[in-house]
Amino acid sequence: MKEMESLMNISNPAKRYTAPTSARCSLGLKAAFMIAALLCTSFLHGCSRPEGGIVIAGSTSVQPYVEILSEEFASLYPDIAIDIQGGGSSAGITAAEAGTAQIGMSSRSLKDKELDRGLWSVEIAKDGLAVIVHPENPVKGLTYEQVRSIYAGEIVNWEQVGGNNAKIHLIAREEGSGTRSAFEDLFMGEKYITPKAIVQNSNGSVKQLVADDKNSIGFISLGLCDSKVAALELNGVAATHENIVNGSYQMYRPFLFVANSEPIGDAKLFIDYILSDEGQKLLLENGLIPATEGIEKG
Repeated sequence: MKEMESLMNISNPAKRYTAPTSARCSLGLKAAFMIAALLCTSFLHGCSRPEGGIVIAGSTSVQPYVEILSEEFASLYPDIAIDIQGGGSSAGITAAEAGTAQIGMSSRSLKDKELDRGLWSVEIAKDGLAVIVHPENPVKGLTYEQVRSIYAGEIVNWEQVGGNNAKIHLIAREEGSGTRSAFEDLFMGEKYITPKAIVQNSNGSVKQLVADDKNSIGFISLGLCDSKVAALELNGVAATHENIVNGSYQMYRPFLFVANSEPIGDAKLFIDYILSDEGQKLLLENGLIPATEGIEKG
């Protein structure tokens, strides 16, 4: 009988090759660690920034012009990928400082506290700031003081400034926007934009709302003005490229590229292209004032 049991045990492969419990646990742990390591390596590789790519983030005023320039740049350097994101000037400056973007876009000058942190910047162009209304609005111009009083909520009806008897619908940009910051610096003085203003997060949204509403008023980049909206004269001076250059229209701001240190590699190559004669010509053709073009001082 014992001989029979011995033969049965030999013929049972499971019993013959069952490893000790400690050995099985050791093998299982090793396999788990190997799988985890492979997954981690794969994840890190997938999330890393592609070699040769440029991340640019910030001002929605600067963004459309950078997108145009990036298309031309891509024809010269097709192997360099460019990821362009909005978010506003303050967000772009923060991203550049943190290194999550190689280039931050700003449509305002850097503040003292930002300069104190040692940020690198270069002006790529100048842009007029236009106060816009619907093309059918009979008001064709305002004074600086009238604009300030309208946005402070002190003038609330178009009839108060020579227009129709209709409530003024205020459109403004969001806090952190370079366009809003420039508008406040240029127009508001010691006053604040009323919280009753309708807030939009891009120049395009402001422009569309004004184009759709005969009683609205907004402010956007002069380079984005077309037949859908009317740019008001300010203090009797038309909002034009020529009037900015000759110094008579003084409502303009810089367009900046910002970085946490002097750019190198692909980022520097792109910046050099924008500052080249070809890049500056493209900005001029699209309504901006080249950084190389001086403005007369009155």
